[in-house]
Amino acid sequence: QVLLLESGGGSAQAGGSLRLSCSASEYIRGNDCMGWFRQAPGKEREGIAGIDSDGNTKYADSVKGRFTVSKDNANNTLYLQMNSLKPEDTAMYYCAADRCSYFQYTDPRDRYYWGQGTQVTVSS
Repeated sequence: QVLLLESGGGSAQAGGSLRLSCSASEYIRGNDCMGWFRQAPGKEREGIAGIDSDGNTKYADSVKGRFTVSKDNANNTLYLQMNSLKPEDTAMYYCAADRCSYFQYTDPRDRYYWGQGTQVTVSS
């Protein structure tokens, strides 16, 4: 079973940057997709970025142009570079992974491998 561990969350001022990391406990298979999701208090979990086995990326409109998802296959690590942060980016951030045939970055399905989450707080 793949275990995912997020890190890099914390506090930032509006306009600032943070970089999240998601380390996988074992080899991320070549046909796996990964993504970042977030959940703000009182809101449903939403997908914000996904990356497929070829490195192709997709983003939610709310983060497009500000966030960048990438992965290092050699080190089994997924990243989310977050720039131009806004207070509305405040949320718990989660990474997830699954075979690409099952993965939709816009759909936080229970069947995915999930990390435990890392908190991001952006103040104005």
